[in-house]
Amino acid sequence: MEKATIQEWTDSSVPLDFDQQRRVRYRVYRESERHFLEVREPADDSHIHTLELPEGLKLNRTSYEVLLRYVLLDVVAA
Repeated sequence: MEKATIQEWTDSSVPLDFDQQRRVRYRVYRESERHFLEVREPADDSHIHTLELPEGLKLNRTSYEVLLRYVLLDVVAA
């Protein structure tokens, strides 16, 4: 499998409900033809979630951070 980094590890504070924030690290990479957003804890580098991005979705950094909020509020919390 061919793996390529699209965005290196980036630290971010993701706004949550009621003026709360969560610090995370994320990266975006491509594996063959599929794209992924991987989210980790910054303190111990433990895995939080990996989201497969829809085919053909090209985003900028701000858009990836919107997806981070979705992952933390809707996917991980579920």
